[in-house]
Amino acid sequence: MGSRVKRGMIEDGKRRIVIESVRPEINAGRFPIKRAVGEEVRVTADIFSDGHDVVSARLLFRGPGDSSWNRRVMRFMVNDRWAGEFSVQAMGPYLYTVEGWVDHFRTWQNDLLKKYDAGQDISVDLQIGQEYILKAAARASASDRKKLEALLPLLRDTARVAQAVEAVLSEESTRLMDTYPDTSAVSRYERELAVVVDRTRAVFSSWYERFPRSCSPEEGRHGTFRDCEAILPEIAKMGFDVFYLPPIHPIGRTKRKGKNNAPSAEEGDVGSPWAIGAEEGGHKSVHTELGTMEDFERLVRSAETLGIEVALDIALQCSPDHPYVKEHPEWFKWRPDGTVQFAENPPKKYEDIIPINFECEVWQELWDELKSIFLFWISKGVRIFRVDNPHTKPFSFWEWVIMEIRKDHPDVIFLSEAFTRPKVMYRLAKLGFTQSYTYFTWRNTKREFTEYMRELVRTDVREFMRPNFWTNTPDILPEHLQYGGRPAYLMRLVLAATLSSNYGIYGPAFELYVQDAIEGKEEYLYSEKYEVKLWDWDRRGNLKDFVARINRIRRENPALQDTWNVTFYDVDNDYLMCYGKTDSDLSNIIIVAVNLDPYHTQSGWVTIPIRELGVDPGQPYLVHDLLSDSKFIWHGERNFIELNPHVVPAHIFRVRKRLKREMDFDYFM
Repeated sequence: MGSRVKRGMIEDGKRRIVIESVRPEINAGRFPIKRAVGEEVRVTADIFSDGHDVVSARLLFRGPGDSSWNRRVMRFMVNDRWAGEFSVQAMGPYLYTVEGWVDHFRTWQNDLLKKYDAGQDISVDLQIGQEYILKAAARASASDRKKLEALLPLLRDTARVAQAVEAVLSEESTRLMDTYPDTSAVSRYERELAVVVDRTRAVFSSWYERFPRSCSPEEGRHGTFRDCEAILPEIAKMGFDVFYLPPIHPIGRTKRKGKNNAPSAEEGDVGSPWAIGAEEGGHKSVHTELGTMEDFERLVRSAETLGIEVALDIALQCSPDHPYVKEHPEWFKWRPDGTVQFAENPPKKYEDIIPINFECEVWQELWDELKSIFLFWISKGVRIFRVDNPHTKPFSFWEWVIMEIRKDHPDVIFLSEAFTRPKVMYRLAKLGFTQSYTYFTWRNTKREFTEYMRELVRTDVREFMRPNFWTNTPDILPEHLQYGGRPAYLMRLVLAATLSSNYGIYGPAFELYVQDAIEGKEEYLYSEKYEVKLWDWDRRGNLKDFVARINRIRRENPALQDTWNVTFYDVDNDYLMCYGKTDSDLSNIIIVAVNLDPYHTQSGWVTIPIRELGVDPGQPYLVHDLLSDSKFIWHGERNFIELNPHVVPAHIFRVRKRLKREMDFDYFM
């Protein structure tokens, strides 16, 4: 039985345009896409009509402060696919949508040309054209109205038909009519889609993590914020712009963990900073041995003078000694024996940590208090938060609290530390987290890297999730760093810093390439999570200079300040991986080659599609290794590379095209 359409269901039967498959669109418009100030939003859609009339389409967008839509003409691509772009110029929310209409003037132009070329009488057609032009002139500005009206005498003059046809088919006439189209029967896409626009550090940042209590230069002394301030110049020298501190709050004493995560602490054990809260205070207090709140604010200001932002860890959990436990017992789960439920993952017990009960009856009151934690530290100058284990708290809470904070503070950046299932990780990114930890840490082979990068940058994932690649964390000492030695550390740094525009390291464990792990686990032996350490940061062989070189290369090459522009190149050796990045106008071309084998020299032939890079295939070109400062002349698409991991396991080439030849000298850009 055929379907029937009731007239009452149709808003306007004159609207004949269909708009489908709009991209980007996340979960049918449920979530916004992400961009940073200055970036472009490219929108595509299938836009078509019945019959053979010409279709026209526009992209509509508006940003913060816009009272009406801005419009951009969309281009026809192929097979009813259209495309248009707009750039975002301010932080905050943007909206965009698409509209299309049957373009009767362009349809008339097409038919007019066919009839004229066939020698048919077009006098009536010219009269129809006059009507279209008169109506457009009524919609036009004063100056454009005169230009349009100037066409009318020509269309009425039967002695100048050829001139009339030429005039109404000209680019100028078409442009004028496109500027003032008849959109009385326009069809607009059923959804207004959203963009969240962040500041540029959301897309390009270099993170350095360090425990402030281990920043002391003296054996046996607890580090302070002043000690952190003293090492800021060295962090700046290494080229980092985000200094991330694990929790800085008072640490609980009840069930405190000992060294190496021992179930009970001994005299003098400092406990885990993630066991937040003691008699001295909770999430809005600082550990007394670190200093005062004034010392912390001074650290933030000192960092800013060096171009560094201090990022704080927010862990929404409590020690048994946290003031919340006594003041708000209704926020926690209590067991039948009268004890509060601690965190556990059987057989593991985390008795020094109590989870917050997000299913409590007074959840609105709880949410408001947790929101106030972020606002408190924002008032102290913090604009970047790394959120611990967000996947163990409700999605609805994160969506609400991030939206609430961004209303007044659109510059705040949230990093999601969610090493969890892919769909959970993606959901957190969709609902508001600015950046996300990833599975980079556990990708090792060329196939694993290429497949994972394609998932991140060649699918809709790129529209809502910004990856932040971490080489190591206080929780994770990957096997390749346990056994690969210095070459593995160098290799992983190059990969993290050049595949992703956001990356981070946990130091000084990284610069000193610490390899001591608990047998059979990806955990540091004598982990800094449970004790104060004195780091010999300047130990012979340290990687600080290499790290600084990598960060300088990132700053000086715009191609490395983007994650989405990576292209992988063929290499005839599975231990060698090669990929390229370019800026939009091909003025900055970077080719990275990495030896994935930390033990042996590897060599092979790499194939580079030089035509796509704007390199003349008939001319040699210079590749300048920014790591070693060596220069090589390459010819054609296939060239030989060899990498000894015990020297440097990677090349970061900048391609310099040949410009001209004068006398006996070659010039390269």
